[in-house]
Amino acid sequence: MGSHADAATAWLQDKQRAMEDSIAPLVDQNSYTENPEGGRKVGAMLRSLFAIEGLDVQERTSERYADHLVFRSRAQLPNKGAVALVGHLDTVFPPGSFEGYRREGDLARGPGVLDMKGGLVVVAYALKALAATGGLESVVPVRVVVVSDEEIGSPEGQGVIGAAISGSAAALVFEAGRKADAIITRRKGTGGMTAVAHGKAAHAGNAHKEGANAIWAAARFIDAVQRLTDYDRGVTVNVGRIAGGTSKNTVPDRAETQLDLRFCTRADGEALVKHVHAAADEAAGGVAGTRFEIHGGVARMPLERTDASAALMSEYAACARAHGLGGDEAPLIGGGSDASTSSALGIASIDGLGPRGSGFHTKDELIEVASLVPKAQALARFLALRAFA
Repeated sequence: MGSHADAATAWLQDKQRAMEDSIAPLVDQNSYTENPEGGRKVGAMLRSLFAIEGLDVQERTSERYADHLVFRSRAQLPNKGAVALVGHLDTVFPPGSFEGYRREGDLARGPGVLDMKGGLVVVAYALKALAATGGLESVVPVRVVVVSDEEIGSPEGQGVIGAAISGSAAALVFEAGRKADAIITRRKGTGGMTAVAHGKAAHAGNAHKEGANAIWAAARFIDAVQRLTDYDRGVTVNVGRIAGGTSKNTVPDRAETQLDLRFCTRADGEALVKHVHAAADEAAGGVAGTRFEIHGGVARMPLERTDASAALMSEYAACARAHGLGGDEAPLIGGGSDASTSSALGIASIDGLGPRGSGFHTKDELIEVASLVPKAQALARFLALRAFA
């Protein structure tokens, strides 16, 4: 097994230019989540990139987004013991807002170069290296999932991931690589809720007493839910948008409030949703004639650090350090990713394994080109050395 790892990593040694040449067209093609035509073009490129001996492909068609892709080695085997490699092809940039790949010295820039088309290329080249130097049949089975809706929370992708990797032994997610190659073991869970307060309209001068002020009820609700924030527990509620009323001299019959929820554990997420509903009931009870309509809840469970994921991090970190990369643990991350989905399936999961860079979700997005080959080598070594029962 060790010889396969050494041969695969040696094969990758001179592949930086080839990896760059693979990234550039992916970045040049806009694949904003709501641009399925562009996403399908990127999907076609990925099918070509992952046309590797020993790897089969399945498309999961979508009516709203680009099709999702699943690649499998040793497909005849069940997922037990397999390693899942997870990524996404969509970006946050609408057509015309930020376009094109460009190289500047030791950096490469462009939409998705870091988040996370660069990570997909890392995965592809690690598998190419293993296939070329001993074959994918001789290493642990892999299940590669590339979804097309991650940037909006993977509303379809979560199901695609679950169907493709359930029962796997480990999941590695190739989101943006962090400073010093820190490995992500914890991400907050995320949620979104909308609370609509209903009241009764009335003229503020002639019939004020007959009205039921929905904005007043919403104000009570907002105060209550903001107080659910508990920084020590990593729980936050942010009322980010409110709207209501028609004119200053009309008692408002409707007010809408939109909330962002963040939490560190499944239990805290579930409790937070219950507390929001309770706050709505209490607020309505304080303003006669009003009621609340609540929508939404938990969108993504958190990526929680477990003994199994800590062990997985150590196993991967040893491979990363063997190729000159860092291997320390990243601090808690506030935003979610598909690592949360794999973790919620009970699969030990780590994240942030893509090329090192910065500026994701901004027009300053970039990668350090020199990190491409070591990242692919770390993955190839990990897969070649991993025991398969």
